[in-house]
Amino acid sequence: MLLIHMLRPLAVVAALAATAPVVAAAQAPATPQRVRALLGALANDSMAGRATGTPGAAKAARFIAGVMAQAGIAPAGDSGFFQRVAVAKDSVAVPQRRRVSDGVDSAGKPRFRFETVDGPPVWRTTFKVLPTLADLDTVPPVRRVPAVNVVGIIHGSDPAVAAEYVLIDAHYDHLGIGASVNGDSIYNGADDDASGTVAVLEIARQMAAGPKPRRTVVFMATIGEERGLLGTRWYISHPVIPLDRMAANLEIEMIARPDSLAGGSGRAWLTGYERSTMGDELAAAGVPIGPDRRPEQNFFQRSDNIAFARAGIPAHTLSTFNLHTDYHQPSDDVDKVDFDHMAAVINAATRAARLLSDGPKPQWKPGGKP
Repeated sequence: MLLIHMLRPLAVVAALAATAPVVAAAQAPATPQRVRALLGALANDSMAGRATGTPGAAKAARFIAGVMAQAGIAPAGDSGFFQRVAVAKDSVAVPQRRRVSDGVDSAGKPRFRFETVDGPPVWRTTFKVLPTLADLDTVPPVRRVPAVNVVGIIHGSDPAVAAEYVLIDAHYDHLGIGASVNGDSIYNGADDDASGTVAVLEIARQMAAGPKPRRTVVFMATIGEERGLLGTRWYISHPVIPLDRMAANLEIEMIARPDSLAGGSGRAWLTGYERSTMGDELAAAGVPIGPDRRPEQNFFQRSDNIAFARAGIPAHTLSTFNLHTDYHQPSDDVDKVDFDHMAAVINAATRAARLLSDGPKPQWKPGGKP
């Protein structure tokens, strides 16, 4: 009920109109030009950093829904493409902390950690997922947080496996407006994770334009990853298709820049590669997606995929994050993106999604399930 005015149809129409020139070549692979247009819209200052619960995040959700609609993806939320997420906020006192250097990683990139410092506590806003939408009525309106996942679907074509589904997802939220750095206070999150969201949209477009997948494929842009996997946690409790029918989950996060450890431009890595047969299947098909070369960073546990993995589903994140220092800074902006690389990775991810929807169902290897 909170979102009716924020998600009004006119805004969706505006989003469709804004993206019309971008989608002319609907049956073509991702191109640097198309990727630039989509990413430039999602990571634009007008989105105000897409922080959960803000008008910028709502604007981003409308844009994503509009692009899905133009691609011919069927809506799969409880309100069109929107899956309403019951989120409430509170204020808590936390100790002051500061970021300090923690040496370098195996590639020579700087690492950081946070340590507690003396001083009065800082009041911060915390978000939590409520059990049901009806529970929003039990909290004061000022504590209710408008939040939606954006969900679309292509139904499977093979009666033998169409009841199973593959989830292709990324989070569309980021950090919003914060402390100014070099005169910039908008944390646009071009790499984190507008890039992954664009990948989901482009994979959906390509799959909708091609032969129907054997398994059903659900495409989702989640809210609240930066706030503790809010949208993913809600989906796990309120899936559009029961979780026991999910064959695999491919999360996409931070693919805007090449990673030399992955092999450079156009190549990506998969978190937890060694844990399931998914990576082996991609390698056997010649898809340029290899192992995560930074296991000490624990990336397998640091994105939405981990919630699905803990639910028993073979779930991994595809990325090319090279530990650049613009992470969670206002400088994570569109002008730092390598669009040739990003388009190539999206096309590789589309091949991966097609393999997951049409090929063998991934299985955990012994000891691989978290």
